[in-house]
Amino acid sequence: MRETTSWDSKLLGRYAHGDAGHRCYPETTAFHRGIGSLDLLRALRGSRQAQRALSLAVQLPINRADRQRASCSPSVFAAYLECLEREIEMIGCHLGAQQRVEQFHLAGDSMPSADQLHRLIDHLRRRFHFLDYDEGDYGIEIQLPHSDWATMGRLRELGFNHVSIGVPDIAAAHGAALAWQDPRQIRSLIDAARALSYRSVNIDIGYGRAWQTRASFARKVAAIIELQPNRVTVFDYADPPQRYRPLGRFAGSGLADLEDKLAMQRQCVEQLGLAGYRYVGMGLFALADDDLVIAQENASLQRNCQGFSRHAGCDHIGLGVAAISQIDGLYVQNSRDLQGYQARLDSGQLASWRGFRCGPDERLRAEVIERLICDFGLDIRCIEARFGLRFREYFVDAWPALEQMQRDGLIALDEASIAILPAGRLLVHAVCRLFDRYSGVARVQSVSRAV
Repeated sequence: MRETTSWDSKLLGRYAHGDAGHRCYPETTAFHRGIGSLDLLRALRGSRQAQRALSLAVQLPINRADRQRASCSPSVFAAYLECLEREIEMIGCHLGAQQRVEQFHLAGDSMPSADQLHRLIDHLRRRFHFLDYDEGDYGIEIQLPHSDWATMGRLRELGFNHVSIGVPDIAAAHGAALAWQDPRQIRSLIDAARALSYRSVNIDIGYGRAWQTRASFARKVAAIIELQPNRVTVFDYADPPQRYRPLGRFAGSGLADLEDKLAMQRQCVEQLGLAGYRYVGMGLFALADDDLVIAQENASLQRNCQGFSRHAGCDHIGLGVAAISQIDGLYVQNSRDLQGYQARLDSGQLASWRGFRCGPDERLRAEVIERLICDFGLDIRCIEARFGLRFREYFVDAWPALEQMQRDGLIALDEASIAILPAGRLLVHAVCRLFDRYSGVARVQSVSRAV
């Protein structure tokens, strides 16, 4: 089996700091209020004229731990779905009927009822060109307390072929032993997915809580491996994936010390590697026959607002509260406030709140970062030819740091390429930060100075 990662404690200690997310470039911290609905409408028109394929993401409300906890009461949730249908109509009428939806993702921990979900998917299919059985990648996040064989069957009938299951640990009360969701229920869902021909099942597992131990976490990873999900997403509770950040469940629960966290991370990486899981990147492990592993081996793996994808060239359309659309260098985010989102749609307006328009410099950086994340390497000559510049001169301020990373064994570097070595693949975000204009690390030249 090809080596995908190797553990180097010194490198982890030196470079494992800062946000490892890089969900998209630029990050939402660079978004501003100068981008709005008119920009989005023009981008949608351009997408329709170019007849580009679509990646579609629908965001359901999140049960927050703050004052908006009541935001997902049945009546308010029903009202939200009505607003969502209006947004689907308003966005969909500006896109072409023949633009294929190659990727679809339904996110959020407020699971609709069977009737509500059927109505939502039916509404989407009437407005957008969804593909026939299993031609596209259509995924959904589900919650264990509300899912069973019948749930998996209904989702499959609606066209879903990927499912993601979160299994965070539960701190038992009164000093009792650590607990987590019953693996028998997870096994039942995975068995259902296999019987119903889902393309993949992803399991999310986190490490680094104060009440986790190295032994308890090793047992949990071993139990997950025994279930053989297609994908496993591993995250540090101090820096959870984007979909968990609004929940507010981790901030007050206490975190393990650095030594224990690193030990748990190392256990997990080594256990998954020995079990045949390949490291795709950014905390995602997958079996060798998984679609994303194959795409990575074929150098066709992509990354958009929803994470890794095997569908290149899609315009990404986000629907729902806080959703992000990404169309040919334009990013537009909907209102993050549930009431604000609904109020704009109730008044007949799009829910656009802020965004960002990429210039030549941002497009260059986005391409460099995406290739490093997806390929664990960069063809410098290809970048130079595409963007008409001399890479080392353009990124002159980043070059000394790259050379230091080469001396440390994180990367292999020459004038023609950058390769992330196995010891550096868990730290690819550290390399990406050198090219991130907004991270405060990279101090590189503007596009006007390019050759």
